[in-house]
Amino acid sequence: MSIVVGDIAAMVKEPSGRPSERAVRFWAWDAAVGWTFFAALQLLWMLLADAWTQPLHLAGLALTVVAAVVHVAVMPRWRYRVHRWEITDDAIFVRSGWFTQETRVAPIARLQTVDSRRGFLMRLMGLTSVTITTASSAGALTIHALDDDVAREVVAVLAEVAQHSEGDAT
Repeated sequence: MSIVVGDIAAMVKEPSGRPSERAVRFWAWDAAVGWTFFAALQLLWMLLADAWTQPLHLAGLALTVVAAVVHVAVMPRWRYRVHRWEITDDAIFVRSGWFTQETRVAPIARLQTVDSRRGFLMRLMGLTSVTITTASSAGALTIHALDDDVAREVVAVLAEVAQHSEGDAT
């Protein structure tokens, strides 16, 4: 059996679009906020606990701090290296994840909606995520942490493509 490799197969391996370079800082801050909340709850529990449980709480807090530092230091850079996206005339390609990685290809003809999302921290950093809903049971595709201008262009391009697509998105 011979396998023919064309342009689409090459893009599945390595789509050319990347998140913003500011995504690394955003993901680090986002992780740090989550870990800070968790560590604060542990500290509160430790302060309210009996003295006999304190060594266990200290060990748990130390483990939390180590896990948080590793997560905040490693995850954003790793995630930036993995995340890719590309839009062609025929399909949308998205690769995402860091610990568990996923590559998705959605035909343009199946495109249903295009949404953008900018949380508070994302707005501060000038970032936007674009979510593309298709007629797929696997769910929506998300292009994470794009520069605001790039995200607006992606939404405009996809809206234009969807408008001129002959498919029925089913």
